[in-house]
Amino acid sequence: MTAVLDTEQIRAALRKVVDPEVGANIVDLGLIYRIELDGSKLLIEMTMTSPACPMGEMIVDDAYAELDRILPTDCQPEIRLVWEPPWAPSMMSEKCRRSLGWDEAGSE
Repeated sequence: MTAVLDTEQIRAALRKVVDPEVGANIVDLGLIYRIELDGSKLLIEMTMTSPACPMGEMIVDDAYAELDRILPTDCQPEIRLVWEPPWAPSMMSEKCRRSLGWDEAGSE
């Protein structure tokens, strides 16, 4: 069975993936830079809070696991780690900044 998904459903699945060092999900942290769905191919470009993030591999594995739960079996997801632009606290959602006490994150 092939289900039709949109980027909001993909974002919802990725919101279940939490950066354990920060305690917030990767979407609200602003780690997801791009979601491109083209037929049976899904490309996600994301970053980490730091290139040296010790949890990076686990976060990517968790993202693949959440995607596997919602994607049709014929959909091939690819997650690319990118480092430009570098992540900054200003990329977090306002709600996420408030919950982490980073209201003063600065302008984007």
